[in-house]
Amino acid sequence: MTDSRVLVIGGGIAGLTATALLAQEGVPVTLLEAHHQTGGCAGTFRRGPWTFDVGATQVAGLEPGGSHERLFRHLKVPLPEAEILDPGCVVDLDDGSPPIPLWHDPARWQHEREIQFPGSQRFWALCAAIHASNWDFASHDPVVTPRSLWDWQQLLGALRPATIASGLLTTLTIADLLTLCGCDRDQRLRRFLDLQLKLYSQEPADRTAALYGATVLQMAQAPLGLWHLQGSMQVLSDRLLGAINRDGGQVLLRHQVKRLERQGNHWLVHSSNSAGQSVEHRAGDVICSLPPQTLPSLLAPNTMPAGYGQRLNNLIQPSGALVLYGVVRRGALPADCPGHLQRGCKVPGSLFVSVSREGDGRAPAGQATLIASVFTPTADWCTLHEPLYQDRKRQTLQAMQRELNRWLGLSGEDWLHQELATPRGFAGWTGRPEGIVGGLGQHPARFGPFGLAGRTPLDGLWLCGDSLHPGEGTAGVSLSALNACRQVMERRGQPLTVQP
Repeated sequence: MTDSRVLVIGGGIAGLTATALLAQEGVPVTLLEAHHQTGGCAGTFRRGPWTFDVGATQVAGLEPGGSHERLFRHLKVPLPEAEILDPGCVVDLDDGSPPIPLWHDPARWQHEREIQFPGSQRFWALCAAIHASNWDFASHDPVVTPRSLWDWQQLLGALRPATIASGLLTTLTIADLLTLCGCDRDQRLRRFLDLQLKLYSQEPADRTAALYGATVLQMAQAPLGLWHLQGSMQVLSDRLLGAINRDGGQVLLRHQVKRLERQGNHWLVHSSNSAGQSVEHRAGDVICSLPPQTLPSLLAPNTMPAGYGQRLNNLIQPSGALVLYGVVRRGALPADCPGHLQRGCKVPGSLFVSVSREGDGRAPAGQATLIASVFTPTADWCTLHEPLYQDRKRQTLQAMQRELNRWLGLSGEDWLHQELATPRGFAGWTGRPEGIVGGLGQHPARFGPFGLAGRTPLDGLWLCGDSLHPGEGTAGVSLSALNACRQVMERRGQPLTVQP
């Protein structure tokens, strides 16, 4: 008989969601997390009176029918208190032209686009049609990367005529859509798209799948939206953790998984605890929410099929991030400073900035946390000798601070705190190899049916997280966890259904 327990590896939002869903179904489930707290890239840390969100600083999917709202409703967990972001972001192309606010109201955003990008209506109309088709398709919980008869039934059952029509665009990029609509000569529009898509797909317009980009470009508008959580991003993890504890699931912190070994009809998962002791866990199924690049080193020798191992070893290397965590006097910020900003500067690179709101629990009155991030190749950040590492880190912090001062009109006296996180720091905090952030990048060759499947070739081993469909962000990884749980429960003859 197969062991009925499920082990979930990784306590980010994907792992927590999977554990909570299984615990509510009455499945014996244990979550193993190497860190001292849950949350992963959507966690937080404190410095004195200030609370900083580690990576993710905004949330999608809290609106009625959104992924978080739907899953929290299913789990009977109250949604966290949150404020809709309007605008969702303000994008400064750093070319002397007016900044571009992404308004929540679709009519207002359409009017803004007509002013900012005249002649682009056909492009945005095509994106809207693709988005509507995608949203209808996703509402039926398809398994987009089918690897079994049941998977294929879920995929085919979700197809609609509009889905089949938009499927003809599967191999195209957002840049291809610009060309089809006669907008490819608008360099300002292209610059805007490159900046926005890099945030959500890790790729510019000429490398972002059209079917993916058309949706993420409209995430800030109603009936969807981007949200700012009261307190910190950690509230998402805390709500899921509460559901796990309520329903009898088990969470083991400071348990780092060292090896996965298949023995007969069950898995042995070897971990080390906070005391450095080896612990052996046995389960019929394992759901891994870690980056798939970690699997070759975790699986016991001769466990992985050669072809699958080669595919994992050949995965592209996602970007790393340099993140400045700062605190400034609120009065020094521009009077109309939005909560989220993006600036397309050359040095130190495109900056994405999140500013806390007064009374949101992140800083004392009259102060604001300011988190500024820029993508970077992981390169040698994790291998530099300490003196060289500290020197580069100091120079990078100064460059980012100079640009923020120029952009936001700040001076040295306005800063109350500043520190820099690098890929080396993220590798230590999250355990992600070389401190990578985000998923694999939503290139057409890796998007949807061409991506990694949650159902691996190894019996009883499942994947979820930001490298699986539908992609990165807390809303995306939650849906990947739902897909993995549905597949696990179907194999056990206990279908899992989450109402739309």
